[in-house]
Amino acid sequence: MNETEPTRRAYLKYAGAVAAGGLLAGCTADGSTEAQETTTGGTASPETTESETEQTTVKPEESYSVSMAPVGTVEFDAPPEHAMVVFSHYADMAVALGQSETVESLYAPEFAGKSLETFYARLDGVSLEWDGLPDPLSDGVDKEMLYELDSDVHFVDPSYVVETQDGWDTDDIEEIADNVAPWFGNYHSGLTDKPAAAYVDNYRYYTLWELFENVAAVYQERQRYEALRAVYDDVVSEIESSLPPEPERPTAARVTLIDDTFYAYKLNAPGFWHADTRPLGATDAFADIDWDGTWGMFDYETMLETDPDVILHLWGMSPGYYIDDIRKRVANHPVGSQLSAVQNDRFFAGGVRFQGPITNLFQLELTAKQLYPEVFGQWPGYVPGEPYPEIPEDEQLFDRKRVADIVAGEP
Repeated sequence: MNETEPTRRAYLKYAGAVAAGGLLAGCTADGSTEAQETTTGGTASPETTESETEQTTVKPEESYSVSMAPVGTVEFDAPPEHAMVVFSHYADMAVALGQSETVESLYAPEFAGKSLETFYARLDGVSLEWDGLPDPLSDGVDKEMLYELDSDVHFVDPSYVVETQDGWDTDDIEEIADNVAPWFGNYHSGLTDKPAAAYVDNYRYYTLWELFENVAAVYQERQRYEALRAVYDDVVSEIESSLPPEPERPTAARVTLIDDTFYAYKLNAPGFWHADTRPLGATDAFADIDWDGTWGMFDYETMLETDPDVILHLWGMSPGYYIDDIRKRVANHPVGSQLSAVQNDRFFAGGVRFQGPITNLFQLELTAKQLYPEVFGQWPGYVPGEPYPEIPEDEQLFDRKRVADIVAGEP
């Protein structure tokens, strides 16, 4: 359909008023738990692996194709001007490529938008206009909404839609691809978990930066991608060359506290949800503990038995999970107060799990400082509701101006 711009924007304004649910430790948009952590269709690559997908870069006015599992080869007549986005890592990718204005939806925009804004505040001229964006999962992915949005691309994995959304099957996916715009997403690379049955045979897993390279190909923004990839490679190289020997590294746990349950993730497991912890090589406090599903669930007593040196609280800089409130709850608990990380002031605010390239750079830096302050400089702490803290220039792991210039098109 060919909708006029006023109609499109009027719809966005209307739909943006719909409230979104919170992003919890391990829940999908429909409230169900995610698929179990099972490797299928390929193996996860190291975070520094180059993309193996086929991409054709041509002049913007010509048609071109980009290939990625599970969507296959996707044809584009021109770079997208309107993009349907669900999770914030794709919004972050668009921002990084200088295409923030193309983002026209976002899951839990008040939550995700403010989380991204925490980092963007330290990059001059970098922003995302998230206020008023519709939440595509507020009532589940809806065909009528997709027709109304009339996007040029849907940055969401069709496997995720079929697996988690009521009333969707592969015929519905094909209908939207034929009548509106192609799908372009790969959700299960987050934890290398199992895709929907219809996509198992054609699935493969990508690193965060491979996914970003594919999105850059969709936008025909190869130069920005390569410039940001160079910044990332420098950060990882500096981290890896500076890490202390393994026996001298702290034990650490990455958790989200909900009620009185700690939802824990593996620090060094494959998948781009761990793209900010895996390169740091800390000793995972839960490495030898097996659990069913994508996360472990522990009470205070089990946390104390494990007693990691450092606790990284996922979403600690996001509304509803601000680290001061969480830390106070744990410190006031008779068992939680005994945790070494609490007593030694090493209970820290972690970042977001749906991280794109910009958030990944910041989260590598903050995690490096939280785990190895003697090597990378002291983490100054995070003030709830404020931007990412100021870091002395000589203790920054990447040049803020350099990143801002790349986003602005001055690589």
